[in-house]
Amino acid sequence: MNGRGRAAVLTLRQLVKGGKLSGGAAGIVGELDQRAWALGVRAHGGRAAPVARTVSSGCARVAGSLGRGGEYDALKMQLQEARWLIRSLEIRNETLLKVAHSIVQRQTEFLEHGEEYMRPMVLRDVAEAIEMHESTVSRVTTNKYMHTPRGVFEFRYFFSSHVAGDEGEQSSTAVRAKIRKLIAAENPAKPMSDNEIASVLSEDGVKVARRTVAKYREAMGIASSSERKKSKLVNQ
Repeated sequence: MNGRGRAAVLTLRQLVKGGKLSGGAAGIVGELDQRAWALGVRAHGGRAAPVARTVSSGCARVAGSLGRGGEYDALKMQLQEARWLIRSLEIRNETLLKVAHSIVQRQTEFLEHGEEYMRPMVLRDVAEAIEMHESTVSRVTTNKYMHTPRGVFEFRYFFSSHVAGDEGEQSSTAVRAKIRKLIAAENPAKPMSDNEIASVLSEDGVKVARRTVAKYREAMGIASSSERKKSKLVNQ
């Protein structure tokens, strides 16, 4: 095989087998521009799938200059694999953007105001919105991240269970944020018990049991009221 043919096959093999454009670190960049959210896909190193088209086109030109035979057949096979990979990445990115747009539409208040405004949302909600199977949404959102002005979040972070409220269901993420806020503002000399937190939340229209407050508090690594009071006395 001549120099150009070897170089072309090497490039294609790196593309197909080396995972340079596998998209393992791909994610969504979300930017708020004049009250409208603009989304774009970014792959590892900041490059996106269209870069592969240039590589593929260059190899195709080399293939066209080769005669029939072993060199041509080998390069043609690698070129077909590269084109298949490129199309797969394009479809993956299109689906990723659809999911991201659906998430942003539902979680705009969270992106603009914080955790207390997170809306309840499950995979089925997004799947129905974009007319895809729930398993597809689950696969697409695995190990994918969204970079927003509020920080970098894994896609799964935007999904949370539902908690009953007077004004409709609220997300467990929002309820945890409210619990954390109440504890942060409590009187250190008289920390709020889980019952008291549940009562305040109920007055705010969020119906949660004491054991639910305890569950969320423990999940956030926050000590019980007695332990918080004891800690204050030790630190005095």
